[in-house]
Amino acid sequence: MTAEHDRLARMVRRVQAQARVPALAAALHRADRPLWTCEVGGTGTGTDVDLGAGTRFRIGSVTKTFTSVLVMQCRDDGLLGLDDPIGRHLALPAHGELTVRRLLSHTAGLQREPYGDVWDTLRAPGADELVAELARAERVLPSGRRYHYSNLGMALLGRLVGELRGGSWAEVLTERVLTPLGLAATSVTPGPGAATGFLVDAYSDEAHPEPPTDFGAIAPAAQLWSTATDMARWAAFLADPVALDPAGAVLAPASLDEMRWPLTTTDETLWAAGFGLGLILVPYPDRVVHVGHDGAMPGFLAAVYGRRGGDGTAGAMGCAVLGSSGTAAEVFDLPHRLLAASAEHDPADVPPWRPGEPAPGSLRGMLGRWWGEGFEYVFSWHDGALRARGADDPAGKPPAVFAPVPDAPDVFRTVTGREVGELLRLTRDEHGTVVRMHWATYRFTRRQEAFDRYDFRAG
Repeated sequence: MTAEHDRLARMVRRVQAQARVPALAAALHRADRPLWTCEVGGTGTGTDVDLGAGTRFRIGSVTKTFTSVLVMQCRDDGLLGLDDPIGRHLALPAHGELTVRRLLSHTAGLQREPYGDVWDTLRAPGADELVAELARAERVLPSGRRYHYSNLGMALLGRLVGELRGGSWAEVLTERVLTPLGLAATSVTPGPGAATGFLVDAYSDEAHPEPPTDFGAIAPAAQLWSTATDMARWAAFLADPVALDPAGAVLAPASLDEMRWPLTTTDETLWAAGFGLGLILVPYPDRVVHVGHDGAMPGFLAAVYGRRGGDGTAGAMGCAVLGSSGTAAEVFDLPHRLLAASAEHDPADVPPWRPGEPAPGSLRGMLGRWWGEGFEYVFSWHDGALRARGADDPAGKPPAVFAPVPDAPDVFRTVTGREVGELLRLTRDEHGTVVRMHWATYRFTRRQEAFDRYDFRAG
């Protein structure tokens, strides 16, 4: 274990030195291992104290993942629908027709920033000013046309959450997410001992401190400060919510599944990343995906991602890298490399297989190989559920899983995998033997048959 920790620490130290980051903190969360942390550099305060696991950094747009979870909570509580126009719930002078789903996925077409030159003045609008000036903001693309990142859109969603819950966005965030998940070091203000953000000169070793900024009404898009430890835990929650929130008190696992489904790509020719409902999705070979968000504010960069899928991936696996340089782009790649290295060199233990309960008597005779559309499938019973997979599917491809439809004998609903949502219907002969199945209306038989071989008179 020490060798593996040394490997990870060396990766962090190399980035800190080569990218010239005044302060760099990393943390790796796994359900099966103790928390790992590494800090390099100094806080940049007047005494330039050494970093610690409790040092806070600005996490910028990682804040959006919290706001997105708050929106999904509202949806789950029946306060809104994802396809509702935001103007149904929030009085706006313009752009009220844009839907919650489009705003969450950055496909609403709304301009990137609030009206005005925020990044020149470093003065963000207040809540009332944001709404008053909204009519002067452009919808730069047709809604649904393509991905277009918008801090303004996320700010409106944060205001929506506050209105629906009867408090400020910050109050709702603390009550409904930070406190339940034990993220005590995450807040809207830096607190004492926080790292100073810098612009590191391109041609010298000067590190110029950036001015502190309060993002005002744009806070739901980029305001938060946190530690690498808190953010690694948050990344683990985004990837594996059941491990950190088994009761679903913060958000139902199915809702996080929904957030992780890619709704758009960020580049139409290079499909290297996608965007779900407030989450960035980065695919890797062997059915691995990293889910989370990057962040950038003056003097700070952050990258927070959880890992799902693939051989060696542990449960609740999340990584955060926070840096006090506004230009060290290497920060963005480091958590992905740390996650991959941990899974490769310290893979999760392989749990032993143990015998389970047999399939119900009514299904035993239908298990085995079937043919549909000219291809062979294997139907089996594992972990208390009927499953199916293509005979030639790669080992890592998840099977389709079926659940019985209440009060409908021999009818099942596909709940995950291929043809999710579709029905599987079993047809039996006079002896009760399953002789034919229909899955998503396609016929399945025990031997390979052409479409014209079906006798319609037989049903």
